[in-house]
Order: sequence, then C-alpha cells, then structure tokens
Amino acid sequence: MVASQSTAERVTTDAVVQCQHLTKVFKDFWLRQNARAVENLSFEIRPREVFGLLGPNGSGKSTTIKIILGLLRPTSGRVAVFGKPPTDVAVKRRIGYLPEESYLYQFLNARETLEYYAKLFQLDYRTRQRRIDELIEMVGLSGAQFRPVRDYSKGMQRRIGIAQALINDPDFLILDEPTTGLDPVGTRQVKDLIIELGRRGKTILLSSHLLADVEDCVHRMVVLYGGQKREEGTCDSLLEVGDRTTIEADTLDEDTIAEIDAVIRRRTGGNKSIRKVARPRQKLEEFFLQIVEKARINRVATSGAQAGGPTAAFLLGEGAPVAGEQLIESLTAASAAPVASVAVAPSTTAAPVSPKGPDSDLIGSLTAAKAPSSASAPAAPTRSAEPTRAREDAPAPVDDDVISRLTDSPDKSGPGGGGA
Repeated sequence: MVASQSTAERVTTDAVVQCQHLTKVFKDFWLRQNARAVENLSFEIRPREVFGLLGPNGSGKSTTIKIILGLLRPTSGRVAVFGKPPTDVAVKRRIGYLPEESYLYQFLNARETLEYYAKLFQLDYRTRQRRIDELIEMVGLSGAQFRPVRDYSKGMQRRIGIAQALINDPDFLILDEPTTGLDPVGTRQVKDLIIELGRRGKTILLSSHLLADVEDCVHRMVVLYGGQKREEGTCDSLLEVGDRTTIEADTLDEDTIAEIDAVIRRRTGGNKSIRKVARPRQKLEEFFLQIVEKARINRVATSGAQAGGPTAAFLLGEGAPVAGEQLIESLTAASAAPVASVAVAPSTTAAPVSPKGPDSDLIGSLTAAKAPSSASAPAAPTRSAEPTRAREDAPAPVDDDVISRLTDSPDKSGPGGGGA
C-alpha cells in the first residue's frame, strides 16, 4: 500500500517537460556556425499548469518548441516529455500542437480538415463526428464549415488550426503564437479557452510575444532574449511593484481627496503623499467586445467567423458515451464484421444460425421473443402450391454446366480453342 502511494505521488509530481542545459546551434552548408538560437536553457513544465514561453521575435521560442516536439535535435543538452525522449511516437499521441503558421490543405473545408486529422489519431467514426461538431461550434465556424479553407481569412484559418490541435483531446497542448491574425473577439475567446482548459487539468505551453495576451492566462513563465533565459517565475512575483500602493474606492470629491492626502503626509512625516488621482478607464478590448455583443443581439449579419460557442464537451470530460450508446456501437460493430460466403444446397427449410461473439446471448434473447413457436407456425407451402421464390439472403443458384466449361483443361482443343 505504501509503495502504491509513493508511485502515485511520483506520477503526479513528475514534470511533463524537462529541459536541461538546452543548446541549439544552426550551421550552414560548410558546417560553420550560422546562428545560436538557444543557449544553455533549463526549465520544466509541471502537470496541470499553463506555462508561458515569452520573448521578442527571434528569441528562440519556436526553436525550443520544435525541440520539445522532436522536430529538431538539440546540439547539446537533454529534453524529456512525459519522462521519454521527444522522438518517441507514443508520446506524440498525447500532444496537441498549433504551429506559428497554420499549414492547411487549401482545397478542404473545415469539416474535411478536422476529419483528416482525426483519422491520423485513429478515432472511430462516431467520436470523430461528435468532436468535429463540437469544435466547429466552439471556434465559431458553423456558418463557414463547408467553405474551402483557401477562402478563409487568416483569422478563420487560425481558428480551424486551434480546432485541429484539440481534435485528439491532448494531455499536453502547445500553442505557438495562438492569437496571431485573430480579431479581438477571437483573441478573447482563445484566452478564455486556455484558462478553462488549465482549470480542467490540461498542461499548456503558451508561446507569444504579445505579453498582454499572456498575462491573464499563465501560472509561470520564462522570458527569453537572445536564446537565453532572463527571468523565470509566477506573474505575481515578476510583475508586482513593491514601491507603490493602489487604493480603489468609489468616486470622491476634492475635499475628501485633500483630507486623505493630509492624513498620509501626517502619518509619514511628509515623505509620502498621493501621487496621482484618476478615474479608472475601460480597456479597449472590453469596449470592442461590448460593441460586437450589441451587434449580435441586434442580429447583424456577418459572413466571417462568429464569436464561437462553449468549450467542446469532450475537452471538459463530458463527451463519454453512455451505456446505451456503447451497446448500440457494439451491436453495429458486430453486424458490420465481414462474413465469409458459403455456398449451400437449396433447401425448403433453413436451420437458424446462432450468432457468435460477446453479444450472442443478448441477440439470442431478443430474437427468441419475436420468433414464433414451432407448434403455432404455419406449414411451409409445397412446390406445387406456390412458385419457388429465391430468398434475399440465400445464394443465387449455380449453373454447373457453365462451371464445367470454364474449368476444362486448357490442353483440350475445342471448337473455338487451339491446342498447346
């Protein structure tokens, strides 16, 4: 019992990603050093956290992500994903990846695109259709799901890229510049989705140079510059300003503000005072979203992407089929199994065939209730009373003369054939 508890604790505390002294140097054709993209980088991503990989363009974010995915090999250092090398194929089934640029097949529509990626993960038909419906509604492409991807705007292509990164319900989600090309509505939706997935226990690596989009989402972050780690920590520890205090109150008149300032000066010996008095201002993002929401309420038509629906149910753990659906799937799978054809001699009566397999008892009990008893069953009609009709499930009669002519030895010369 003690051993099992220690194992469980080890599994929950192990890092999803471990990078130790990671270095990547790109070289030219003559093996001369061309660029040092990452240098001596070490960090870890813990389970169930949203981790930010931040930095300006060219700081090594995308290179680090490609090394974690096994698309690039590090020049030196060690990388482990779920405790295994990043090149392990079994690890990739647990990862969802949105690249910095969405590379999509332009002649496919949204549904066909998601169908393609779902088949790569070998999802069954019912699961594929359920997840595709939920993801298309979630990213706001229900009205454009049958349009070719080549007709999409960059923001719409980014939305379908986010959907394909989630089609396999990954344990570890990597988002490289997810808000690139998105309007404020899509940007806000992506941030809300990241927060919701993090709350539901997903491990997320968010890479971006738009710091305002990351600040509300991540738990911990690493700031890169020149391929090197400059800062690491939580948002509170890195962003908190220690030499100021903010007091928020209802609207105050000038006399009250002056009195508060006098109290501060008296209590601090005149060394401190109120630095600034201002009314709080609404963020432009919130103002923009209010305008869009009013337009939606007034049913203003748009041919682009919509605001999107709720988070897909399967990402929240609510997409598991109930017992009745599992029974139906097992029955349809059994009926869809190929059966070898066997030619039988025509007979006026056919013995019932008992099904084989795990559901034979259930099918037998269902068919037994509908089958008439032998005592009450009407007598089978004779050949003289009614012309013989071929049963739909019986094999067609075989012409023995035709088979004999086809199987004659080739060395026999016939009226139309030649000898050897």
